[in-house]
Amino acid sequence: MATEEHAGGLQIHPMDQFVVKPLFGDGPIEWYTPTNVTLWMGIAVLAMIALLVLSTRRRAIVPSRGQSVAEMFYGFIHKMVEDVAGHEGLKFFPYIMTLFMFVFLSNMLGLIPMSFTTTSHIAVTAVLALLVFLTVTLVGFYRKGIGFLSMFWVSSAPLILRPILAIIELISYFVRPLSHSIRLGGNLMAGHAVIKVFAGFAGAMGVASVVPIAAIAAIYGLELLVAAVQAYVFTILTCVYLRDAVGDAHH
Repeated sequence: MATEEHAGGLQIHPMDQFVVKPLFGDGPIEWYTPTNVTLWMGIAVLAMIALLVLSTRRRAIVPSRGQSVAEMFYGFIHKMVEDVAGHEGLKFFPYIMTLFMFVFLSNMLGLIPMSFTTTSHIAVTAVLALLVFLTVTLVGFYRKGIGFLSMFWVSSAPLILRPILAIIELISYFVRPLSHSIRLGGNLMAGHAVIKVFAGFAGAMGVASVVPIAAIAAIYGLELLVAAVQAYVFTILTCVYLRDAVGDAHH
């Protein structure tokens, strides 16, 4: 009996690109094993250092291209943090700037052919989201003490509804890391999977492959936008959550 591989037909495996593989050998993956995820996260960090540190080490009144790009990102994120989280939120600007640049560069690097999109893995985005969640929670209790819990008590609602709304708000608060991480990882994974599917059709259609190739070009352009937008959404949600902790959004 012929196996599926020898049975003919179009074989497309869009999820193979998300498989975590060890960099050395074929053994089991342990928590300390260097993998393709480790490699591309490291590349993202090096790209961040090159853009924000090396390109600005010779700061000039007439900036170089690298300095101009770095200053553009700096000003953009600084304004976002101040507008959303308030003046007190600016104390966390270095953390939020680092978070945005890591997510943004990881998203963009994942669009390079034969690369690996680290932010398509929930294991990566969940850690980032949990760090945000823990930071907001700890800062909230540090600044407001037990008064931080007042955010769950909707005082403007009728008294009889407040306990129910408090439970809903509490559940919503603890679901934040899940929605925060899935939104980023799911969007990137879906886009890359669609590109792989069209690439499979392009490889099998011969002369008629011009149609899927055109579709790939269009989707690739859309993925560039998605990569930037998802980094922005992840960061602005972080600022919104931080506003709950610092309570300075309107000052």
